[in-house]
Amino acid sequence: MDRLWMGRALQLAELGLYSTHPNPRVGCVLVRDGQLVGEGWHQQAGTPHAEVHALREAGERARGATAYVSLEPCSHHGRTPPCAQALIDAGVSQVVVAMQDPNPQVAGRGLDMLRSAGIAVWLAGEELQRQAEELNRGFAKRMRCGLPWVTAKLAMSLDGRTAMASGESQWITGAAARADVQRLRARSSAVVSGADTVLLDNARLTVRADQLDLPEPQQQLALQQQAMRVVVDGRLRVPFDCAFYNEPNGWLASYSTPALVPDTVGVLELPERQGQVDLPALLDCLARQHEVNEVLVEAGPRLAGAFLQAGLLDELVIYMAPKLLGSDARPLLDLPLLRMAEAVDLQIRDIRAVGNDWRITCRV
Repeated sequence: MDRLWMGRALQLAELGLYSTHPNPRVGCVLVRDGQLVGEGWHQQAGTPHAEVHALREAGERARGATAYVSLEPCSHHGRTPPCAQALIDAGVSQVVVAMQDPNPQVAGRGLDMLRSAGIAVWLAGEELQRQAEELNRGFAKRMRCGLPWVTAKLAMSLDGRTAMASGESQWITGAAARADVQRLRARSSAVVSGADTVLLDNARLTVRADQLDLPEPQQQLALQQQAMRVVVDGRLRVPFDCAFYNEPNGWLASYSTPALVPDTVGVLELPERQGQVDLPALLDCLARQHEVNEVLVEAGPRLAGAFLQAGLLDELVIYMAPKLLGSDARPLLDLPLLRMAEAVDLQIRDIRAVGNDWRITCRV
């Protein structure tokens, strides 16, 4: 039964997949005498946490209940009061937690607060901890390493090509795959692309309501929280009047200082490394200054290859279309490898059909 109720808490946490950043995704279930008396999930930063929603639903029935929470209840005053204290005040008898808070400055303090109040505290089993960790992989990595989780999204033909030699690439994949990419963008705190992609495709890299197709209230919450859209443009090739900068939350990442920047455009001033924007410095800036948990790299073979060569990618999501583009077309990644010993090993985590295409998810 503990596994069942924690599974429900994780399902609730997943509802916040597109809207909680920079906060973690958290779900909470309250059970008394084997019956569900309250449940909730964290929807947006600055709004009540999952435990508060569940306690409001349960009311007096929370006294003596067991709380199942997908992440350790917070113990500090942030934008909202500490949830550990709310559980104590409500009189719950036990708290089961899927994973501790990964922030080393606060990890375990919420659990200690509960124990000090005489509440029994339990950690869920290894499999549930793994699921909770996966749900908040970006938040956990930022708390532990000071860097975001980085996923590269790529689309290719069956022969591993991403665009014709001219740069023409619309569309390799079908409508279902493109809609799937919208969900990848929506769950990300920042979408990063290169000058070539923005110029060739006139890319906006926004989350589009007509393609997102999520149940309410997830749809509206996701559209309210558009990710940072960052173009890596060291030589200032992308003009400020292009479509990319005409959408909200557009950012320039460059080692060059533009003479005049519109008020609607943000600038990330970064160092230069071998004639290119310093990518580790970019990720450090996104994590530390902008609390970015998850980065989606949607770029051409050069920039995506640079992220991989620098050891900055955690995951590749590759959409493969049943097409052949030929030997003159552009490759998936610009990786000048010469020997088999230099080959990059990947771990395939998932393969599934998305419309007429296939989606391959790999960990680096």
